[in-house]
Amino acid sequence: MVNSERCYLDWMTLQQEDSEELLQALNITEDGDQHTLFSELVEKIMTHFQDYTDRRIQLARARPCAYFAPTWNSSLENSLLWLAGYRPSIYIRLLYSLCGSQVETLITEYLQGVRTGNLGELSSQQMKKINDLHLRIIRQEEQLTDKLASLQEDMADDPISVIAKQQREPVESYEQVDRNIQNYEEAMFSILQEADNLRLATLKELVSILSPLQAVDYLAAHKKFHLCLHEWGQRRDVLQGRTN
Repeated sequence: MVNSERCYLDWMTLQQEDSEELLQALNITEDGDQHTLFSELVEKIMTHFQDYTDRRIQLARARPCAYFAPTWNSSLENSLLWLAGYRPSIYIRLLYSLCGSQVETLITEYLQGVRTGNLGELSSQQMKKINDLHLRIIRQEEQLTDKLASLQEDMADDPISVIAKQQREPVESYEQVDRNIQNYEEAMFSILQEADNLRLATLKELVSILSPLQAVDYLAAHKKFHLCLHEWGQRRDVLQGRTN
């Protein structure tokens, strides 16, 4: 098993463990310093994401192209990829979805005289910050998408396209081709690194806008979403007879 695949599988295992810890924290009912508990847990989860991103970028330097259609992903997961991972804006869309789904719970809590500070009652100030973040991230996504498109178009330009046309024997011009492909892979790695850093920065800023309880609630759903996509994708691949 290659290091890149091992890194991903280790990450999925850690996400499962983190998901269980987040759900346990949400089920705590006894009195105590829950604010501190939730804050420490959120910090721990974000440190895990930071560590995974750092390790992934380090490994991707040797074979960046493999991360844009990784064999360790299911077909479903690969179909959802944007620059070797999920779009950062999906994190925000997930939050919007969760806010809507919790409105009914919020109404019940008000009727019972209970207010837990869940995602159904984001303040107007929080919503403005989230909206501003969303707009900013979309612009940054578009810039990176354009950068990748330009890089891919360059592959059809000189000198690689000319070499391919003029090549008579398979061994001809390999040195020049390898040099140009190496330059292409280095550019791909740079884009992957920018995209990974944007994903991490988006999640960090989004979580910082939320209260500790809201952040735990959100991260629990975020982990569950990723884990379910992985499970559903693997199941469909088996049913469809796909093997890596």
